Parts: sequence; structure tokens; C-alpha cells
Amino acid sequence: MEPNANTPNTSPIRARVGGLYVILDARPRGGLTPLDVARAALEGGARMLQLREKSMDKGPQLALARGLQALCEAFGALFFVNDHADLAAAAGAHGVHVGQHDLPVIEVRRLLSPGTLVGTSTNNLQEALAAQRAGADYVAIGSIFPTQTKGDTRPASPEVLRQIKARLAVPVVAIGGINEGNLEQVLQAGADAVAVISAVVDAPDIRGAAARLSGRIQAFSDAAK
Repeated sequence: MEPNANTPNTSPIRARVGGLYVILDARPRGGLTPLDVARAALEGGARMLQLREKSMDKGPQLALARGLQALCEAFGALFFVNDHADLAAAAGAHGVHVGQHDLPVIEVRRLLSPGTLVGTSTNNLQEALAAQRAGADYVAIGSIFPTQTKGDTRPASPEVLRQIKARLAVPVVAIGGINEGNLEQVLQAGADAVAVISAVVDAPDIRGAAARLSGRIQAFSDAAK
């Protein structure tokens, strides 16, 4: 396992990266507001939430981001904003998540207060190691399985996840097409956290879907100790 060569963040909340990671946007779902969706996911056991909203300006997103941050604080969960370090800072988010075509991790870190987490999307070992060297607090690997949620994803696999996990010192988040049917594969491959979108936010029973996924993640973790 290769150490992180750049570790400016010594925040203890880095140790809280793990469990069920639910990604949502600003759209209502089945009559539920985004805050309703977030609350149901948190009640079901989600430990991390991310606001990923591509179609709304950042100004109108701020109230929602602050509401999500407050909810996560109440439930002891972590809240991340996708892409926008300025929005994350304004909302008091625990962290920001960036992709390969966003600002580099090192530059994002300069825009945030000390202790704020930075996670990044990667697809292969080379990108994952580079992210760790740059100081990422966690590295997301995907798309593990085919997904319709995001059209520009590159394919990975549980085996790629396993290889990356063996080389990294920071937490590894599995993402892409994960559901109750294939969850076990990513857990066995070593995922510290499991990121989902439709498996929770589009479920008829959001709280129940989150509870089933988070329960299985916790049971796997307990059995591995």
C-alpha cells in the first residue's frame, strides 16, 4: 500500500468516510423535496450525502446545500458538494467532490478551510495513485457496473477496485450501477464506502432501500473485523 505523499488535511472527519454514500440532486422525487429524500436516506442509515446538481445555478443551490448540511450534522453524517468548492465553502459542507476535468485536488484544497475533505473520481490505478499523491481524502472508483444515471462514465470493475484498494492508503469509494443485487461484489473487492443514486433516491421506499443497503454494508464490515 502506497502512502499519501501529500497530506495537508489532518481532520479527524476523514476517518468517517465509509458506509452508504447517497448522491442526489435538486429534483423532487415522487412528491418528496430533496430535503425529504435526504432525510429518508439518512434515517435509513446513509453515512455520506452528496449534492450533485448540474442544471441549477449555484446561487439557488445554496439554500438547499445549507439545508442538507444541517440534516447531515443532525444525523452525524458527512455532506459533500459536487464540483463547486465555493458552494461547499458557503454552505459549510464537510467536503467537496471533484472529477478528472474539474479543478485539481491541490487547487481545490486552497479554496477550502482547513479540515475540509476533498474526494475525487478516478477510473484506474494510475489516476487513483495520482489523486492520493495530490492529497485526496478519498478516491472514488467507477463506473463499477453499467449505469444510466451518468452518460459519460468510463467502465471499471470489481477487480479494478480490488487492485486499487490494495495500493491505496486513503479510503476507496465504489460507484456506478451498484444496487442490492451486486452490492456484495464491491464489498468483497474492498470498498470502504458505496455510492449510489437510483438504488436509493428512485426507490419507492427510500428509507427502506437505504436501510437494506446500509445494513448489509455494516454486517459485512462487522464480519470482517
